[in-house]
Amino acid sequence: MKHIGKVLAYVILVANIFFIGILLFSAYSPWIINPEVHPVLSCAGLVFPAFLLINLCFLFFWLFTYPRLALIPLCGFLLCIGQIRTYIPINFRTEKIPDNCIKVLSYNVMGFNKLKKDSEEVPNPILKYIQEKNPDIICMQEYQFSSSKRHLTEADITRVFSNYPYHKKYNVNRKRMGNWLACYSKYPILSSRIIPYKSSYNGSVIYELLVKGDTITLINNHLESNKLTKEDKDVYEDMIKNPQAKKVSNGVRQLVKKLAEASAIRAVQAKVIAKEISASKHQSIIVCGDFNDTPISYAHRVIAQNLDDTFTKSGCGLGISYNQNKFYFRIDNILTSKNLKAYNCMVDKSIKESDHYPIWCYIALNKQID
Repeated sequence: MKHIGKVLAYVILVANIFFIGILLFSAYSPWIINPEVHPVLSCAGLVFPAFLLINLCFLFFWLFTYPRLALIPLCGFLLCIGQIRTYIPINFRTEKIPDNCIKVLSYNVMGFNKLKKDSEEVPNPILKYIQEKNPDIICMQEYQFSSSKRHLTEADITRVFSNYPYHKKYNVNRKRMGNWLACYSKYPILSSRIIPYKSSYNGSVIYELLVKGDTITLINNHLESNKLTKEDKDVYEDMIKNPQAKKVSNGVRQLVKKLAEASAIRAVQAKVIAKEISASKHQSIIVCGDFNDTPISYAHRVIAQNLDDTFTKSGCGLGISYNQNKFYFRIDNILTSKNLKAYNCMVDKSIKESDHYPIWCYIALNKQID
């Protein structure tokens, strides 16, 4: 029995080393895989949390059987500690926010819950939420309004946001009921323009804002959508609920094909945005929006390469921002330049009227770079 136990332990050890390899590959895939060249492999970052969990199971197994071998999965964790911190940060909440902070909120509003009418008796829940949170700067994606008074009109939105004297909105795909991006600000918007890149539905807008004497570059993004249909999402949910081998195999192929195609398009868009960041005339930069990609992805890495992720720096937990179909990922972001400091970044799960949760944080201006 002792001999059989050792053989089994060696087999498990080999399996553990194999899974550590996959964990490291998924962790570093944004650095080693270009989605334009290898779109399918670029999706490896999506499985990072799964293999993190698998290796955590190996760690506990060794602790209760051969404690010295627990060093193996522990070394795997240490080799990707930066990615673990990016994906699952742990930060303490700051009780007293500095006076020089502004509050920034980014929210994919999904057409304000399908253009639900706003009135004093029955307010639109998304508009009410934003009004109550009272951010200084609001960046919205999938911003829409109707010409029919039976639905949410532009006048309704203007009335609710009457304390935001500065606002700019763009229909980035030029369709009548297209995908609008909007920025509402309590501070002057000096300029704004669409960032040109190829997309049939999504887009990005760059603004210059004068905030407390500092001119800030702000970029509001809605990167390429994964274009998953309701059928695709149903397939994914069915796989999770009832993971049969054939069903999983067919479902994975169907989903990965679409995810890979979108990843390749986002790679190009991310490079364009990164160039805009590098070309900014201003030291203070805020980049936010719906990236449609996880923190362990090529798009996130390229855009955030010289910026801080406010959730990583001041948030806590997974920060899952997409709330439907069991796609448990943080795909909404607020990034800042190194001279800004974030406090208490939060993905707020208290409102479920959109398929995204809002993300917001306090940002301190005029921080000295170390």
